Amino acid sequence: MASTSELEHVKGVWERMRGNSPIYDFLLSEVEIISAAKGTVTAQLTLGKNHVNSRGTIHGAVSAALVDWSGGLAIATHGLEKTGASIDIHVTYIGTAQVGETIHIESIANKVGRSVAFTTIQISKLVDGKPGPMVATASHTKYISQPAPKDGKDSKP
Repeated sequence: MASTSELEHVKGVWERMRGNSPIYDFLLSEVEIISAAKGTVTAQLTLGKNHVNSRGTIHGAVSAALVDWSGGLAIATHGLEKTGASIDIHVTYIGTAQVGETIHIESIANKVGRSVAFTTIQISKLVDGKPGPMVATASHTKYISQPAPKDGKDSKP
């Protein structure tokens, strides 16, 4: 990554992804990446009508898409340009959020190996500018189709 910070790198990866994924463009056009450091990414999204189910609460598919997207970006903080293909996503739905509420997404790349990466994600409601009630937790495994980080070793945050 040379002189580019993790945040700049992750935002660049996201910008290059835009337009290549109609589902991300539909669901995540308003997502804001708040911070990034090696192994972690934090983002926020204010829920709109395209994010909710028939009961007016966040749709499970939206949570799963956020897990896929944010887990990939946490992997990208290791200097990777491509974020891989999902092998497994496990989402536990704990609470809910409604249109107009802002959710906080925190993703951690627990291990980025040569061909597989493991991430965990927490999605919560934002209350008074801070993460509040939990909406979902998840684990996400991705196949990485490029070499491991430059040092040639598996890396941890």
